[in-house]
Amino acid sequence: MKDLNEIILQCQKNNPKAQKILYQNFSPWLFGVCIQYCKDRTEAEDNLQEGFIKIFNNIHKFRFEGVFEGWIRRIMVNTIIESFRKKNPVYFVDSIEDYITETYEDLEENTSVYSTKELLGLIESLPPKYKLVFNLYALEGLSHQEISDVLGISVGTSKSNLSRARKILKDKLTDKTQQKIQTA
Repeated sequence: MKDLNEIILQCQKNNPKAQKILYQNFSPWLFGVCIQYCKDRTEAEDNLQEGFIKIFNNIHKFRFEGVFEGWIRRIMVNTIIESFRKKNPVYFVDSIEDYITETYEDLEENTSVYSTKELLGLIESLPPKYKLVFNLYALEGLSHQEISDVLGISVGTSKSNLSRARKILKDKLTDKTQQKIQTA
């Protein structure tokens, strides 16, 4: 890739050739980010396009003070979150204690015999609201307060959704383990 800073500067001047270069270089990686969060390929493609529109509309705000890849990833994740919020109603819970029953150690015990592809497939199969919270927490490293802020949900709902996601994953891992034992 040409000098990234020069490409960004040209994109800030609305240069279509520079925009094309930027898109070609970053769209495969950002599509992978979209796939992590979206329910299917079509939704991921829609979010990728919407995210790039936002990137190009806001690239003049990039001040070369941080890592460009982090800046565009944040825009893409925020685009996905915004799309999710439009499509999915938010449900609030009164007490998180009703939903927290597992520990991370319980989940980790069941994951050691599975490939990354198998684990990503299980995460992909989570219901959208649980998958979103799980990914924001596990992949983006957001706290429950940060998730609460970006999704417009309570901290308790964030914790509840993460707990439910972990429970679903643990149950699926247990089922897969049983299937492996039976076929062995």
